[in-house]
Amino acid sequence: MKKLLFVILLGGSVTAMSCTEFSENTTTITPQTETISKDVNVEEFSKLIKKGNGQILDVRTPEEWATGIIKEAIKINFFDKDFQNQLGTLDKNQAVYIYCRSGGRSGKATKQMKKMGFTTVYNLIGGIGAWDVAGNKKVK
Repeated sequence: MKKLLFVILLGGSVTAMSCTEFSENTTTITPQTETISKDVNVEEFSKLIKKGNGQILDVRTPEEWATGIIKEAIKINFFDKDFQNQLGTLDKNQAVYIYCRSGGRSGKATKQMKKMGFTTVYNLIGGIGAWDVAGNKKVK
């Protein structure tokens, strides 16, 4: 009986030691960069761009730009054949605050930018129309 108890205890100790050793050797913690892709309302969008630490992107057409843009916005026409190439000129590691007329094109562009490796993209819900309704300023 003592021998059986000894074998059980010895076997349990070896198993515990080998499991512990196995866990220590195979556990790897890898830090991953989290991508932020978020639809935001006018109030939040305005607060974010006022911080001044990002790129404002207007993906409307030249005809739409003529009605006014958000100050300091970079203009890239969503319908340009080289739209994706133009997006590639932006800093992927700097926040992008994107808008269009009503949020559809900018939403599609946001998904495209996420696939391209942009780390932080905020899409304006309701686009420039919502911006206007809220009484925010535009420049020509």
